[in-house]
Amino acid sequence: MTISKLFIANRGEIAVRIIRAARALGIRTVQAASEADTEMLACRMADEVVVIGAAQAGKSYLDIDAVVKAVKDSGADAVHPGYGFLSENPLFVEAIEAAGVTFVGPGAETIRTMGDKAMARDEAMAAGVPVVPGSNGRIGDLDDARRVARDIGYPVMIKASAGGGGRGIRVVEDEASLEKLVPQAMAEARAAFGDDGLYMERYIRRARHIEVQILGDGTDVVHLFERECSLQRKRQKIWEEAPATMLPLATRQALCESAAALARRVGYKGAGTLEYLYDDLTGEFFFIEMNTRIQVEHPVTEMITGIDLVQAQLRIAGGETLWLTQDDIRQTGHAIEVRINAENAARMFMPSPGLVTGYQAPEGECVRFDTLLYEGYRVVPFYDSLIGKLIVSGADRAEAIERLKRALADLRIEGIHTTAPLHVMLADDPDVRAGNVSTSWLEDWMKTSGSQRSGPKP
Repeated sequence: MTISKLFIANRGEIAVRIIRAARALGIRTVQAASEADTEMLACRMADEVVVIGAAQAGKSYLDIDAVVKAVKDSGADAVHPGYGFLSENPLFVEAIEAAGVTFVGPGAETIRTMGDKAMARDEAMAAGVPVVPGSNGRIGDLDDARRVARDIGYPVMIKASAGGGGRGIRVVEDEASLEKLVPQAMAEARAAFGDDGLYMERYIRRARHIEVQILGDGTDVVHLFERECSLQRKRQKIWEEAPATMLPLATRQALCESAAALARRVGYKGAGTLEYLYDDLTGEFFFIEMNTRIQVEHPVTEMITGIDLVQAQLRIAGGETLWLTQDDIRQTGHAIEVRINAENAARMFMPSPGLVTGYQAPEGECVRFDTLLYEGYRVVPFYDSLIGKLIVSGADRAEAIERLKRALADLRIEGIHTTAPLHVMLADDPDVRAGNVSTSWLEDWMKTSGSQRSGPKP
């Protein structure tokens, strides 16, 4: 391992996760923190802490100059970006590399190509991977958008080229809506990503969200099978699992092989995820985008393969070639992750920051809770509301769901509202238990069942 001191340019549960992986490899850690985050768990665990700016993300975690200066001053020889913030910003990668420091992830040009959703789509088509019918690259203006929509037929989906996390996406049913929503999507994309480029795709009404985890060393690529992330609220994943057992085996194999082929075509280095839509009505699958970083939901893949993906990122960034062949990778059992957010489901999922007055994580066989919490920690209001990820596994999906129910019952977070009660309801829902869901299922369910219920008081 050539990395000896790792700078973590992120916060929250992923920072804790990275510190644990670095420790296992004997790497010292430097934790970046905004002025609001100096009491977070990652700061208590890291070997060193550097305050990089004010609470607002734009003045700390998104400030390239401030982060690069902190990296240089710390003497770190590598930077892990986590997810979100600057993790898919090629300008940040170039600045880190110009400072003579290793970036834990793919190179800037790969991020430009595969992080840009429109360019990634072009690469997929060149690799022979099916894509959703849509625009050839970015749409130029509203007239161009009208022409593309007429060609592929309504409804269509508008998406941000530099997007992620569901931001900048609009479903458009007709031309009048298109004229209204294109400017909105551009404004949201500009605010979220600093890039208002858009592209368009046909909207698939009965779609499942499937994604494939890959690892590459710049030459060789392996896949670590697929995940299903169809349970989404406002296009934000809340429940993820692996494998996607509701898909035919031949489809799962074809998906995974196409992901590895596309990643190999672009010489991918590091951990990445290729995302697809699966049409439940036709049995077709389509590539939609690639995330050139570690994913929030990576633990379910770790649970079924036994491979530590963050350690793998560090080993590849440290110069190792892939030590695994495709035949070395096996999957066992079934894993489920549910995201625990500091939100009040009874009040339209309003953020619920505040003091955690009581806390107990579930324990037991095949149960894992990745979190930033401890008793006495104050959840701050400035960032994403994700405060933990509860991950369980079982011999099969049914056993994993039963284990999830027990783990949710054992989870105790007092003083703030969380989304744990929502997952308790979902784990008992007949459609969820049968796997009869799609990317729009949760929104419809909440209009009927979910909106009538509320979680316990904090």
